[in-house]
Amino acid sequence: MMFRYPLRRVLAGIALAAAPLFAQPVAAQFFWSPPDLGAPPLTDDAATTMLGLPGATPAEIRAGLAWNLRAALNVAALQCDFERTLLTTSNYNAMIAHHDAELDTAQATLLAYFQRTVGKGKPGQSASDMYNTRIYSSYSTVQAQKGFCQAAAQVGRDAIFADRGTLHEVGRKGLGSIKKATIVAGEQFYGTPGYDYALALPSFDPKCWKKGVLQPVCHQAWNDKTGVKP
Repeated sequence: MMFRYPLRRVLAGIALAAAPLFAQPVAAQFFWSPPDLGAPPLTDDAATTMLGLPGATPAEIRAGLAWNLRAALNVAALQCDFERTLLTTSNYNAMIAHHDAELDTAQATLLAYFQRTVGKGKPGQSASDMYNTRIYSSYSTVQAQKGFCQAAAQVGRDAIFADRGTLHEVGRKGLGSIKKATIVAGEQFYGTPGYDYALALPSFDPKCWKKGVLQPVCHQAWNDKTGVKP
């Protein structure tokens, strides 16, 4: 069988037809058109509030950014491995290995912060322990798990390629997006099945019912509310 057109034209046509598929967003594990989870980099003032470190010095803010990023990616490693292509577990392990020195410094700096602001010895240590529990809980989500996992996967990838000593800058740029992703958000065009529906019930006013039967006037009002055509 002979081709009517040169093979290179056929291949060019196939490539042109497939181009829109390759132009789709990379985050296609869960969403065809993913929700907008972008967020601006955190200023020191915004970071102080979001991290829960009032009165922190610039060095303590940097420590908080790095340590909160560790917590967020740790939660992602534990919660997101159901979708292996996100690489949240391997990204977390690689991040720990690559940035271990900065993370050790961050942990010590945050402990010193609580020793300074709460009290030396046991009070500061207890405050530090409670802080760790609180930040881990703040990144745990159920309904928004898919968006959170995708945001954490992207930031985790940035973390493993960042130069040593710059993990806090990855946190400054990425923690806002991760925090935003803990609030449920669906696919941009079609929403998230199961989360974006509204339940419409008929009126339970006694005048709408007669012997357990919804009366026509109220039934029509219910149809109008739900968009159901008789």
